[in-house]
Amino acid sequence: MKKLWFCAGLAMMSLVANAQTNLSPEQLWKLGRVSASGISKDKKYVIYSVGTPDLETNKTNRKTYRVPVGGGAAEEIKNADELLVNDRISPDGKYIISSAPVHEVNITGADKYKDLPKSDAYVFTSLNYRHWDTWEDGKFDHVFVAPLVNGKAGEGKDIMKGEKFDCPQKPFGGDEDFIWSPDSKKVLYVTKKKFGTDYAVSTNTDLFEYDVENGSTKNLTEENKGYDVAPAYNEKGQLAWLQMKRDGYEADKQDLIVSDGRTKLNLTQQRDDIHVEGFKWAEDGRSLFFWAATDGTVQLFKVNYPGLTKMAVVITQITKGDFDIGGVYGQAGNSLIVSRTDMNHAAELYTVDIESGAMKQLTHVNDEVNAGLGVCKTERKWVATTDGKKMLVWVIYPPGFDPSKKYPTLLYCQGGPQSALTQFYSYRWNFQLMASQGYIVVAPNRRGMPGHGTKWNEQVSKDWGGQVIKDYLSAIDAEAKQPYVDKSRLGCVGASFGGFSVFALEAQHNGRFKTFISHDGVFDFRSMYGTTDEMFFENWEKGGNYWDKSNTVAQRSFSQSPSNFVDKWNTPIFIIQGGKDYRVPIEQGLQAFQAVQLKGIKSKLLYLPDENHWVLNAQNAIVWQREFFSWLKETL
Repeated sequence: MKKLWFCAGLAMMSLVANAQTNLSPEQLWKLGRVSASGISKDKKYVIYSVGTPDLETNKTNRKTYRVPVGGGAAEEIKNADELLVNDRISPDGKYIISSAPVHEVNITGADKYKDLPKSDAYVFTSLNYRHWDTWEDGKFDHVFVAPLVNGKAGEGKDIMKGEKFDCPQKPFGGDEDFIWSPDSKKVLYVTKKKFGTDYAVSTNTDLFEYDVENGSTKNLTEENKGYDVAPAYNEKGQLAWLQMKRDGYEADKQDLIVSDGRTKLNLTQQRDDIHVEGFKWAEDGRSLFFWAATDGTVQLFKVNYPGLTKMAVVITQITKGDFDIGGVYGQAGNSLIVSRTDMNHAAELYTVDIESGAMKQLTHVNDEVNAGLGVCKTERKWVATTDGKKMLVWVIYPPGFDPSKKYPTLLYCQGGPQSALTQFYSYRWNFQLMASQGYIVVAPNRRGMPGHGTKWNEQVSKDWGGQVIKDYLSAIDAEAKQPYVDKSRLGCVGASFGGFSVFALEAQHNGRFKTFISHDGVFDFRSMYGTTDEMFFENWEKGGNYWDKSNTVAQRSFSQSPSNFVDKWNTPIFIIQGGKDYRVPIEQGLQAFQAVQLKGIKSKLLYLPDENHWVLNAQNAIVWQREFFSWLKETL
């Protein structure tokens, strides 16, 4: 009898395995996108939302749920605001903070000339005339404080009145940029108090403390010249935030700082390999949890705050494994609520035991879909670089991988340039999706990747065409030696700095690759310098401007522009460009496409007029995926 049941079980497992399908672009865009809001006031529930793209309407449907902290069935709710602590209201319940755009500068023709209300002209006298995907219009987001009377907000006071600065910070800041002090007497906010060209060349944001009673404002981080962001108090009034030291360097080592109002302590300076991505105070206020990239993953750490005692600062890694921790959303006793991804699974919420690091899945939004999908094996490999270092390389294999067969293989080039390549789950550059179409994916942690030490991370700056390009070739050459890699069918793909890397490798691959795909890649360094928005990035990464002939570092950098080597291009290439990408502006993709067309190289251009540096529109995203894979099928 047991034997019969065992055989039946094997048969069922075989049917399930055979019933599995490989991930498609359409399935990818049907997955629920889980976003945590926090733990309820009574500490009983985790509140989260699920956004599901609707391809037909081209919109995202969103629903909100609660699930018991200890696990169990999820329940859809409509009253999330009632269950969560409203951190916009002061702890004493007397005031509420908000933000709103305020007109401070006349820039448009209609604003400058009241008799020309239909004018759509813009008049600029300085840089920062556009940023990310938006043109400057003379309005700045300001913080307002209003009294609360019987639960309703009274007239708000603009605590930044007359200032040409933004809070929240553009383009990605939110409510975390302005917060209450525990005693309700202060509002702390983040801003870069620079305007125009000064704003475009600097990363010097600071933390400003506004006194609600007397209206005075104090700069708490004036001595630091780089980024100061993400402030958070514990209940004792001790303040923590993230800090970078050097002005103009957006990818500097990011440390966790704590101040008791008298002294400031850097809790992570002891670890050269740690670049803190985010943090949360422990409930007891004596330690903090943070997450950071380490050896190709993002893991959860704990660090104590000794205050004025003579105790040593101790950093402990809580989680380990081939997955990424994407954030901490609350603490319930000895458990933390976190999000977690890996290359085969979109974000779900988990509990983490603070002492043991044991994890338990809390939400199961995509379990049913995942159960029917083929899983892609991911493997860590260590490759020798041309300068004698060891480089981590992720290799992702198709579902049902058979080492006796040969597979077309893609070299994936990461953006950034200082951006960690970990177990993330992307809805565009999705490794599971690429591998599920029958490709092996090679994803190297080349120079410029956090999680391998500051020196490794910084070696890409001012040398984009140098060692980092050799790292890419080392990675693909090492994997191409494997008997299951079809060396006659190698492709190379990437976006942003990865798109630049594709352009650079087009001239240097010496016949290795059969096809290329570049999305929003930097093609011409001079025109990039002349049209991009955040000039601090260009000045740091290139080492200066192109017209200063005495600056040998900058001159070397600009000499590495892919546009200088088009004469060596000879391989089919697919170029993708967003029309509202002001980081890597439109002329980059168009120049590259024009060059290959005039050279007679097989090529294709996908132009997305309403997309920025990403692809956010659901139907555009499906077009992107279909064109991506049709190009690979055609050329590889």
